[in-house]
Amino acid sequence: MIISIFLTLLSLYFQANSARVSTAVNAEARREVFGKIAAVGAAFLPIAANAAVGESPRFSVFGLIGDGTSYSEGAAYGSDQARDVYSPYSVYSAEGADSLYKEGNAEFAARKVATLAETKLRLAKIPAYVDRKEWFNVKDELTRYMYETRGAVRGLSKTVDQKEMADVFFRALEDTNGAATLHKGEACKAANAKAVAALEVFTKSL
Repeated sequence: MIISIFLTLLSLYFQANSARVSTAVNAEARREVFGKIAAVGAAFLPIAANAAVGESPRFSVFGLIGDGTSYSEGAAYGSDQARDVYSPYSVYSAEGADSLYKEGNAEFAARKVATLAETKLRLAKIPAYVDRKEWFNVKDELTRYMYETRGAVRGLSKTVDQKEMADVFFRALEDTNGAATLHKGEACKAANAKAVAALEVFTKSL
């Protein structure tokens, strides 16, 4: 009896040791595999854009110390750049004759007006979506392009009246979206019709 118990305990001891060894071997194997993966990944990392083989690191300390070929933090108050910067904390040049954006540019205004025309076409699709209970299409139509619409309307709103018209239009869009979320067909179409009318009024004021 005692011998049988002893043999049983001895067997359990060796099984436990074997499991620990197996776990250790597996862990070691996993570490080796992960190490190889990391080494391969490192080999494919892109070289820094400003780095070159055999070249020392380039630096600029407040634009006063260094080789002057690298921007310093905060644009060095503009002291290490060829042109004046917009602000002491910017790397971008100040506004000038060659700036891409100019206040009152007719081309930008024309793009905003074209955005409003496209918006009308998209809003015109909503009643049919509602009739087919395609609520996802209603919500998509109100989100995938209306970001541009909001920018155009805000950009074209110059007077107090126009800004109030814009608010009416935006509230109608929100009501349309809310009704679509609740699957309220008639309310959705009514809100959409109000949005179309508000946009028409706004467009005529330009």
